Amino acid sequence: MSIVFTFPGQGAQTPQMLHRLSQHPSVAETLQQASDTLGLDALSLDSAEALRSTISVQLCLLIAGVASARVLAAHGCEPDLVAGLSIGAYPAAVTAGVLPFEQAVQLVALRGQLMETAYPQGFGMTAILGIREDRLEPLLASLRAQGHQVYLANINAETQLVIAGSEHGMQVASEAALALGAHRAKRLAISVPSHCSLLDAPAAKMVDALATLTLQAPKLTYLSASSARALWKTEQIADDLANNMARQVRWHDTAVVALERGAQLAVEMPPGSVLTRLVKPVFRAGLALSMAETRLDSLLSFCAREHANTGVYSSNNSQDWVTD
Repeated sequence: MSIVFTFPGQGAQTPQMLHRLSQHPSVAETLQQASDTLGLDALSLDSAEALRSTISVQLCLLIAGVASARVLAAHGCEPDLVAGLSIGAYPAAVTAGVLPFEQAVQLVALRGQLMETAYPQGFGMTAILGIREDRLEPLLASLRAQGHQVYLANINAETQLVIAGSEHGMQVASEAALALGAHRAKRLAISVPSHCSLLDAPAAKMVDALATLTLQAPKLTYLSASSARALWKTEQIADDLANNMARQVRWHDTAVVALERGAQLAVEMPPGSVLTRLVKPVFRAGLALSMAETRLDSLLSFCAREHANTGVYSSNNSQDWVTD
């Protein structure tokens, strides 16, 4: 049996998300490393005002993901697989040992800046619920042929899709999808049109940035949410990290791959539980938990249970830390 850590993408952020992390030494260490790298107090990034910036949002998700994974590791609970949605790929890569946290901080700051500069306003993402890919994709293709900038960005579940594009294009697509039978269209708290060709140019600059670094082979299974497959070669992971902003997310397929590779426990890093809700229908015989909504001692108990037959888990608890 295996454990997969999942790392959420943009849209999961909440004000004070870093302040709500547990008062654990691993959290304090991660916050200090981020502050030193950025030259500012990392805790200044999670105010409601700061989170209007794509840069702050992505840095907060990176910091929260790495800090939380480190908390679990400090108590002997380590994953066998990692999977991150969009920006979540970066804390996943850090947790897999592919690149140091400080380098990830620099890359994510650049990533957020490139995305924010490319589309400062008038674009974003919208969730379309209750319709399948084979019905929505032809609709979007038809709208693009009419000049609308709108693309299928995420396949989060069989009937939970996300589109990206201009505000007008998304509005037209949302109305058409509802007329086709979709249950709901919800504008997301994302100000850039991620996971489509509109971000090809910023992605190319990330390719250049990653080309200057030396990545390490992953020490555990790194799952790409863009290709829904395990990646082991450093050049493949570098390509995935650089280009995932412009590539479609196939989260449902990624969860299926995690299950096929033996994962029976999925633990989502803070701040939310969106990925947990998406994984649960796939992990019917397993368990999906959100760290933000589960006591740490309970999480450690489930980790111990998963590794009981392999002897991998060893707890070094000195105190019961509870995540708010």
